[in-house]
Amino acid sequence: MPFKKDSLYANPLGEITSFKFDDAVANVFPDMIQRSVPGYSAIISAIGLLAGRFSQPGSNCYDLGCSLGAASLAMRARITAADCRIVAIDNSEAMLERFKQNLPANSSAPPIDILCADIRDVVIERASVVVLNFTLQFVPPADRLALLERIYRGLLPGGVLILSEKLAFEDVRQQALQVEMHHHFKKMQGYSDLEISQKRSALENVLLAESFRTHRSRLVAAGFASAEIWFQYFNFASMIALK
Repeated sequence: MPFKKDSLYANPLGEITSFKFDDAVANVFPDMIQRSVPGYSAIISAIGLLAGRFSQPGSNCYDLGCSLGAASLAMRARITAADCRIVAIDNSEAMLERFKQNLPANSSAPPIDILCADIRDVVIERASVVVLNFTLQFVPPADRLALLERIYRGLLPGGVLILSEKLAFEDVRQQALQVEMHHHFKKMQGYSDLEISQKRSALENVLLAESFRTHRSRLVAAGFASAEIWFQYFNFASMIALK
């Protein structure tokens, strides 16, 4: 199924509804994510490299909030450990339908199980790699620690969590600067001021960003021995948490 250019917010909307990963978003998601998230391609590529490094024989590698499966496919391309299985989970049927339709057949690569479910309800077991790639920010803050604790318990010794998030900054000037530069980035990708403004309104109270200090404190509370940023581009970052 072909994907289209993102123009969902190009025209004035009388009423801006909350952002949802519905059919309209699924149809333009590859274009939207590339033009909205600085460094997205680099993060996806590195997820594959990290999966190759941390995957263990006979283990599961989870892609929680997998959307169209970019991280899952990156992992599949790099995992060489025997008898690994990738479990890709999302609660958007529209996203998963397109993932399935565009999933290339590869009998020699690790199999990918695609499941429609709420990641807060999923049992994590025998995991060597868990990916939350711009997913936790859409989970209610009150539920985030319990999710991370479940992930930690399900990880094998030596396992890794890769957590990518939009960050908030505790310093007021830094926050203003990072938001400004992100908007400049999106304008360089062809988005208009109207598109940027309307999408920001749609994401309000849906995408709830937090500071790195908050993320690291929560990861430590969940049991992780170490958590550090490995990539950052303005207010978007990816972290590695080690068990």
